[in-house]
Amino acid sequence: MSAADLPAGPGPVRVLVADDHPVVRAGLRALLGAEPGLAVVAEAGTGEETVAAARQQQPDVVLIDLRMPGGGGLAAIRQLSAELPGIRVLVLTTYDSDADILPAVEAGAAGYLLKDTPRDTLIGAIFAAARGETVLAPSVAGRLVHRLRNAPDGAPAARETLSARETQVLALAGRGLTNAQIGRELFVSEATVKTHLLRAYAKLGVSGRTAAVTRAMELGVLPSPGRP
Repeated sequence: MSAADLPAGPGPVRVLVADDHPVVRAGLRALLGAEPGLAVVAEAGTGEETVAAARQQQPDVVLIDLRMPGGGGLAAIRQLSAELPGIRVLVLTTYDSDADILPAVEAGAAGYLLKDTPRDTLIGAIFAAARGETVLAPSVAGRLVHRLRNAPDGAPAARETLSARETQVLALAGRGLTNAQIGRELFVSEATVKTHLLRAYAKLGVSGRTAAVTRAMELGVLPSPGRP
């Protein structure tokens, strides 16, 4: 891991590992605990335990599976996004169906990875999520674009409804920049960036950053994965 991959803040990235399989949690704790710059501060085996542990420990990143008892991962993501929006939630699961991916992203997940993700990619994704970036497995990004492209209700004609500034902010968000970084790039305040993003969400019919970027790619406002 190079210095450029590390988050800007002081101290290690604090991670909460949420999975209903104790062996998986133990493996992730060992893997992440051996990485400089990461610290596993709590574990959880249910959705309810995840929310409770997040409230208590205030981690930087929650690494969560979707299929868990006690409300499940999706309900936990929704609750964390509503109550603790500063915590970044990164899905790590074996499930890659449309019925799993899109609801997780729309609920507020900062990223979606599969459990066959290589170790270095997973570690890099945790650091990226902590920096405020969006992290999607390539296959997941492709499925999201396909799903949105073929959605029956569709979205408004974004080229006509999004302002030039909103499109510009979304483009920078798609490159993984945080609100603060986007503000510095465009010489505007962080609050102004947030306002542009919220307006874009409303126009695109989504509720989060990752979903907005994905829908904008589907509509051709932003380049899709693999396109220049």
